[in-house]
Amino acid sequence: MSTPELGLPMAVAAPDLPARVRIYEVGARDGLQNEKATVPTEVKAEFIRRLADSGLTTIEATSFVHPKWVPQLADAEQLFPLVSDLGRSSGVHLPVLVPNERGLDRALALGARHVALFASATESFAKANLNRTVDESLAMFEPVVSRAKADKVHVRSYISMCFGDPWEGPVPIHQVVRVCKALRDMGCDELSLGDTIGVATPGHVQNLLAELNEEGVPTSVLGVHFHDTYGQALANTLAALQHGVTTVDASAGGLGGCPYAKSATGNLATEDLVWMLQGLGIDTGVDLARLTATSVWMAERLGRPSPSRTVKALSHKE
Repeated sequence: MSTPELGLPMAVAAPDLPARVRIYEVGARDGLQNEKATVPTEVKAEFIRRLADSGLTTIEATSFVHPKWVPQLADAEQLFPLVSDLGRSSGVHLPVLVPNERGLDRALALGARHVALFASATESFAKANLNRTVDESLAMFEPVVSRAKADKVHVRSYISMCFGDPWEGPVPIHQVVRVCKALRDMGCDELSLGDTIGVATPGHVQNLLAELNEEGVPTSVLGVHFHDTYGQALANTLAALQHGVTTVDASAGGLGGCPYAKSATGNLATEDLVWMLQGLGIDTGVDLARLTATSVWMAERLGRPSPSRTVKALSHKE
């Protein structure tokens, strides 16, 4: 008998936490782009459908980055039509990553209505990931955001290296705030604060959120994206929830990392997040048993076990 069937975790609410959290599932994009082997298009499509069946309503589907840079997602044009009906029939949002105007053109041609950019809070990562300075990358994003908003497309921006950078070390909070404000002023609907190499700690998280608020960026437009390199992802998530954040990025089975930051390990596992949120009495709309089964299914296709603690516990797989 699995643990959820025993009524565990027992829901015990904590004060001053949101009643509901939207999970922004990144496993099909951020997770699979970091795999050494290329996953077949049909398997990716089935993965997305299974994630939707588990109750996830925001599932990042793929990336329209040039295939030279992310070959694992070179099949974006083939994949998106295989899952786009989920948006029409089930109300599932299927955001896609776009790096520039060309990527936006490709996404819009397939009917994408939610796109995401990827910015950097540091010069080193902007150079490594975008081959531009921070300011040059912001200038590149301006026409992308402008065109997307003119077409009534929802725009999110990831901001990488918000807490630490493998080349520069600690990242000053004011530096992160400057990039976030520029993206918000540009017209981005949503900002995801990325702990790309997993070095954040709860006090740092809350200080950054407070400073963003003081500089006019409301909590309502902020999401958090934690990696679990030092085992801090859930603690950091709880700190963000205590501040009022209601959007949390996570990856089914803990898949993912970052191909341009070698010290980045896997994302916060969606199952681990759901277990904690259920224990806090916070609604996610996710069926944990179905989600776990999906991650076990994908792990079998990748030929290795899921790193998620909750997946291991519920599936009895080491």
